[in-house]
Amino acid sequence: MMQFGRTDTSLIARWWWTIDRWTLAAVLVLISIGSLLALAASPPVAQRLGYESFYFVTRQILFLFPSLAIMFGVSLLSPRDIRRLSCVLLLVCLIMAGLTQWFGPEVKGAHRWFKIGPLQLQPSEFLKPALIVVSAWMFSEQAKGEGVPGNIIACCLMAATAAVLIRQPDIGQTALTLIVFGAVFFLAGLPVIWVGGMGVLGLLGLKLAYMFLPHVTSRIDRFLNPASGDTFQVDTARDAFMTGGLWGRGPGEGIVKRVLPDAHTDYIFAVAGEEFGFALCVLLLCLFAFIVMRGFARVMRESDHFVQLAASGLVILFGLQAVINMAVNLDLMPSKGMTLPFISYGGSSMIALAMGMGMLLALTRHRIGFSGIGEDQR
Repeated sequence: MMQFGRTDTSLIARWWWTIDRWTLAAVLVLISIGSLLALAASPPVAQRLGYESFYFVTRQILFLFPSLAIMFGVSLLSPRDIRRLSCVLLLVCLIMAGLTQWFGPEVKGAHRWFKIGPLQLQPSEFLKPALIVVSAWMFSEQAKGEGVPGNIIACCLMAATAAVLIRQPDIGQTALTLIVFGAVFFLAGLPVIWVGGMGVLGLLGLKLAYMFLPHVTSRIDRFLNPASGDTFQVDTARDAFMTGGLWGRGPGEGIVKRVLPDAHTDYIFAVAGEEFGFALCVLLLCLFAFIVMRGFARVMRESDHFVQLAASGLVILFGLQAVINMAVNLDLMPSKGMTLPFISYGGSSMIALAMGMGMLLALTRHRIGFSGIGEDQR
């Protein structure tokens, strides 16, 4: 337990007294549960792939330490530094995500990763929070009325991001990013005509994806009409919740992880439901909801327009990704390979989520009130 006096003006003490410790605690609980579920879900998957039983567990723990360090380091930054970091990250990740088409390995028909030695890096995971923060900055600059075409710049950045993601292809991440971008634009005072235009473009994009991308067509058709194709994964995941009941079958006693190829990533929520029951699923849902509501509560007390928009966007991105993963596991929406924040296995996802949460913690820190001294430059 950290012990700092109110008169302590060291960097760490100022961080401790100004950070949202409730949100930080909730994130640490999520990470702890994720480590437990990695231990429960991944050994059978590793054995099927010819790895040592605890291969994924070991890697998840190794990713955990740099993730925590990044979250802590980013949370120390000022809003101005968050903007600078996001601009650099956006530029680098846009270029890297574009280059995956030529230099990235093909995995399940998509080019989304860079292989760096034994590690695989997915630039799109880092692209999402960076785009949201930079777009929020542009919207806030437009609102100042000083002649900065922030709305146009933000929309161009969104279009470039969408083009890169669709090229991979990654329709799910594209849709998620567009929805969060639209939400931030709406909060910034989106004109009604833009609302209609973005809605029409979104529906047109979905229609084109359905018409020209076979895997999108297949997933939507199977969701609307299960008899039209193989629904083994979603059926198995749904059955796992039913067999888990209230308290679950017990740690290590689940069956779903032995048959689902993505039990440690996309369908880890089903593993939680089967082995630990409805109780753990509700706990996870409450933790995600708490982080989202706590984030909005902190945002409502902010006066800086950029901080309001950027923090709101990061909260929506975090919450919506969790909702999509859980909805897919419960067969409430078409299948989409999207991780459950801080729970699913994945190095890029873990580090990018930690960075995004570090940004949120940095933006929602108390700026005034530490021994009467202004905290960070805006």
